[in-house]
Amino acid sequence: MPIAPRPCDVTGRFLADGAPPTPPPIKSPDDWAPYRNRVEFETAEFLYTRNQMSAGDINILLDLWAATLLKYNDKPPLRTTVICIKLLTLRQWVMSNGNPSRSSTLGEARNQCTTLMDQSHDVWYRDPHEVIQNMLGNSGLRYRDGLSALPKTISEDPDTLGSTFVPSSVATGANDYYPLYVSIGNVRNNVRRAHRDASSSYRGARKRLKISEFRRQLFHSSVAKILENLRPGMTTPEVVRFGDGHYRRVIYGLGPILADYEEQVLLACIVRNCVRGMCMSHPDSLDTKSLCRRRDHTEALVEEATYGALWMEYGIVGDLVGTFKDHLVKWVGQYLQHVHGTKEAERIQADIDRRIAAVASFAGLRRFPEGRGFKQWTGDDSKALMKVYLPAIEGHVPTDVVRTFRAFLEFCYLVRRNIITESTLGQIQEALDRFHHYREIFESTGVVFTFSLPRQHSCSHYVLLIQLFGAPNGLCSSITETKHIKAVKEPWRRSSRYKALGQMLVTNQRLDKLAAAHIDFKNRGIQPNENSATVPVLFNADVTIQGDNEEGEIDNGPTLVQAHVQLAKTPQRKRAHTIPELSTELSIPNLYNVLRRFLFEQVYPDDQHPPSEIPLSRCPRFDGNIQVFNSASSTFYAPSDRSGIGGMRREHIHACPIWRNEAPRYDCVFVNTDASVEGMVGMDIARVMCFFSFTFNAVSYPCAVVRWFDKASDGPDQDTGMWIVTPSFDTDHSFSVGIIHIDSIYCAAHLIPVYGAQIISHDIKHHDSYDAFRAFYLNKFADHHAFEVAS
Repeated sequence: MPIAPRPCDVTGRFLADGAPPTPPPIKSPDDWAPYRNRVEFETAEFLYTRNQMSAGDINILLDLWAATLLKYNDKPPLRTTVICIKLLTLRQWVMSNGNPSRSSTLGEARNQCTTLMDQSHDVWYRDPHEVIQNMLGNSGLRYRDGLSALPKTISEDPDTLGSTFVPSSVATGANDYYPLYVSIGNVRNNVRRAHRDASSSYRGARKRLKISEFRRQLFHSSVAKILENLRPGMTTPEVVRFGDGHYRRVIYGLGPILADYEEQVLLACIVRNCVRGMCMSHPDSLDTKSLCRRRDHTEALVEEATYGALWMEYGIVGDLVGTFKDHLVKWVGQYLQHVHGTKEAERIQADIDRRIAAVASFAGLRRFPEGRGFKQWTGDDSKALMKVYLPAIEGHVPTDVVRTFRAFLEFCYLVRRNIITESTLGQIQEALDRFHHYREIFESTGVVFTFSLPRQHSCSHYVLLIQLFGAPNGLCSSITETKHIKAVKEPWRRSSRYKALGQMLVTNQRLDKLAAAHIDFKNRGIQPNENSATVPVLFNADVTIQGDNEEGEIDNGPTLVQAHVQLAKTPQRKRAHTIPELSTELSIPNLYNVLRRFLFEQVYPDDQHPPSEIPLSRCPRFDGNIQVFNSASSTFYAPSDRSGIGGMRREHIHACPIWRNEAPRYDCVFVNTDASVEGMVGMDIARVMCFFSFTFNAVSYPCAVVRWFDKASDGPDQDTGMWIVTPSFDTDHSFSVGIIHIDSIYCAAHLIPVYGAQIISHDIKHHDSYDAFRAFYLNKFADHHAFEVAS
């Protein structure tokens, strides 16, 4: 059993349980050094970080600013861009991501390559040892206790007992400027995605070399050089101050690789289409279980075997000194052609595309107006398509194919959970076993002849890797894609484009120091604030990271509630102002009576009678004005999704007669109907037709007019794993309508039609989806939060 990490003092001696951390050095709350004052700092931050203004434009702006102050015999906060840059460069913050980049000339690789490559190559990098220590000391981060205990093999050493294990993940980016990223493994996904500097990057110039062996060797020699300062701390504990103020003894380790398959091949020195970076499976029999690959075994093979044997028999590149979509969707197309022939297969594929295009809009869910018929797939394309693909093929393919997709999707969502327990590990293995069982239909029908595929085989290692390194939530190559924009693309655009690498690195250093300075000022209680009474018109540099309403937003606030819904800030003046007017607008004749029964429930919450049985004579009357809103925002705890530091995420629920000048949009929601039970058993699904508010007896009531759905059964569909719902109707065959308090809304829900085996009309658009069909899957694959709620 791993020993939990313990705080210690600066000398490494463990503290008693509950002992407070050593207080940090006291700094003056008015100390803005090296800036003269707050205005100077915020001006520099605005010009360099927010506006990203060029040096020439900064000088022009400051000259104009100075001209307006001449009559007051005053000066602007910064005199020239040179002063601004100097201030940023001189500041050596403890929380910054390392010291200025170092340059190292690598000549070691030359002896192992041809004379054509007999030249030196510069590699720019930051010391990862200092970078990781700065990450650990960043008070803006949160760390997961579950990932801090040492693995058993290390914790058995008495010299390392009680130390904190810091698994560091490495990633790359294949570009002309070849970046190498590092991230610490005991940081939550919501920290990574809230831009709290939980990952950093080193950049090296990659030349387009003609000899691949030399390029590989240069890469591995560079990585070895960059990581060499971490090596001592992998066996001997170091004392490091963490963001919570405590010192801890730390052991470093290289953990999961944040890279796609092609880059894993490069990092692990293995042959492409062979997964031996992790295990000893032969490329022709990846379906069989095998031993894990070990470094000492690999080194012994390199020492004894020939180059050809290493390559062919073991999948190892022996001359180096080393440090979904592609299958399942393709198989469906091959199955349709194999069974139905080319012409009929094309007709079915066209209908699948129309089904995908007809899926209703949902926050954060990408739409495919033309189906899946784009020319070049990216990783984001694949992830987005798989959220809507399963219902689109159901009815056109056998049940086993549907269950194959279900098992694979459930596996993907389970391994991305924020917290993984022993029970979750069992579910992951069970989903993987189902995937292996049901995919046999592709082989039995002659669609494929082997499942010996590296990408699918790698799934079998997840349970072990999770046990070794913890929940992989957030450990994916998309993190480096996001970081690549900030670390490479944006600095490149700000450079002169000539010998830009050095300019890019300086830009990144200054941005890091500005961000670190901001955290330091915040910790000392002098954070810039938009509500400041002393400095007018200053921005809040810790604002919520916002996106388009269609994509949802990160909420960087603390975890306060599981879910909260509030109406939009501004009512719609051109919409109804009374209940009779709203009744006409929504074509709901009995809306006034529905409102009266709603008021009875609010005024007499202890009455046990169903609303439909309450005589109208007992129900309160309301004849006042109302305010109508086109949307409401739902803020909820969703740490497995793209969320803020507290795991909170915000999405918008729309109920408007015209959306983006195209068509009406009325979203669906989860409604809490029984708080005593968890999951879908205590939830109902409704479609919001309108948001409105009114005041009755001095009490404000924010409400929603909804159309109800009924659950088709007491559990999810056995084939797709999704609940099926149908519109609810009253005895007169009209839609069952209700008015609910918005406090009963949990969050938005996404429905996809049950298409069946019928070919759908070409005229059906995505905004027709909820009206054109009479049965729907509750899409639990829309995002990770929906998967938790609707499973």
